[in-house]
Amino acid sequence: MLNQLKRHWLRYLVHIGCLVPFGLLIIDYLNDQLTVNPIQAATLRTGKTALIILVLSLVCTPIKTFTPFKQVTALRRPLGLYAFFYVCLHLLIFVAWDYGFDWEFIGEAIGEKRYIIVGLIAWLLLIPLAITSTKGWMRRLGKRWRLLHRLVYLIAGLAVLHYVWLVKADVREPLLYGLAIVILLLLRLPAFRRWQQRQHKQPKPLDRSTETS
Repeated sequence: MLNQLKRHWLRYLVHIGCLVPFGLLIIDYLNDQLTVNPIQAATLRTGKTALIILVLSLVCTPIKTFTPFKQVTALRRPLGLYAFFYVCLHLLIFVAWDYGFDWEFIGEAIGEKRYIIVGLIAWLLLIPLAITSTKGWMRRLGKRWRLLHRLVYLIAGLAVLHYVWLVKADVREPLLYGLAIVILLLLRLPAFRRWQQRQHKQPKPLDRSTETS
């Protein structure tokens, strides 16, 4: 048990960290502490949590590429699935709690509010990524799996746009997420990777202290 904990401590930490926002949401709901507008508070909290976790899942690849911490590769799948979980919870609050499964009312809201349309598109695009996140699907799809999962950058961009259109006035926070996504996307460009590889191949300067000894 102790050896397993040492080997997988980072993965356990991810599970705990991703479940904490859900636990706090439940506690605040049960204690009637979701502000004067609990539906809005729960909607914003689940949506923001989903976006943060999605961005963290994108951070794993640059860390693996540019640092010695290769073990972060194993965190992409749980982070992606937790992001999907919070997106589903975000949508469920909208459909069940806010609109009471009134499909006619929901249809009107979708037609009137563009941020809902963008959010639904992002959710629909996430579904095949969540389904094909297993190793079995990786083997079945081969090279197509990597191509399919690159959609995550489009999904993240749509999520930021959804957030921007939702808040309308103060868009600084969603734009910061957007900037982070752009930077992470640039880090994946072949030109940047080649530059990084050249930096590692450059000979290190000689230590002057060894020359004089």
